Amino acid sequence: MKVTKEFLIPFSGLKQGKHQFEFDINKTFFDAFDFDEYNNVNVKVNMVLEKQSTMLELHFKHKGTVNVPCDLSNENFDLPIKGKMDIVVKFGEEFNDENDEILILPHGEYQVDISQYVYEMIVLSVPSKRVHPGIKDGTLDTGIIEKLNELAPKAKQEEEEKNNDTDPRWDELKKLLNG
Repeated sequence: MKVTKEFLIPFSGLKQGKHQFEFDINKTFFDAFDFDEYNNVNVKVNMVLEKQSTMLELHFKHKGTVNVPCDLSNENFDLPIKGKMDIVVKFGEEFNDENDEILILPHGEYQVDISQYVYEMIVLSVPSKRVHPGIKDGTLDTGIIEKLNELAPKAKQEEEEKNNDTDPRWDELKKLLNG
């Protein structure tokens, strides 16, 4: 992934306290990560960087939509997503991002790249099963749903037919028992 300057946050010149940043994320952002599961992306990310004397706290919040295909009907729809994430940035001997909530930057570093965190936060907020809202409330009118209903097993009808059609030999045996 080629780091864009938009996601490199220079913190060395900032005063201690809270600083707010806003990002508009679209499909181009995910193309840079070679991620093509989304047809379109419209997400707004707000980040508050809280600079302290020995560390930084990054508070991310995002809200928006991703256009994805439905897992049941393959119909594209805008899926609303939202989420938040907090990262603590500390300073140490060498770069270390093995912990999900703590990032260690080398002493003397003057900027932090937040693109990977924005990417992960958005991807993890999209549910693994994506169902078109029209399927849930019954308003989606598509040929695929009609075909699925047509091909659905008709277990209740077949079971009722079996109960009505009994073998006449069993009827004769039942007469012996009741006799």
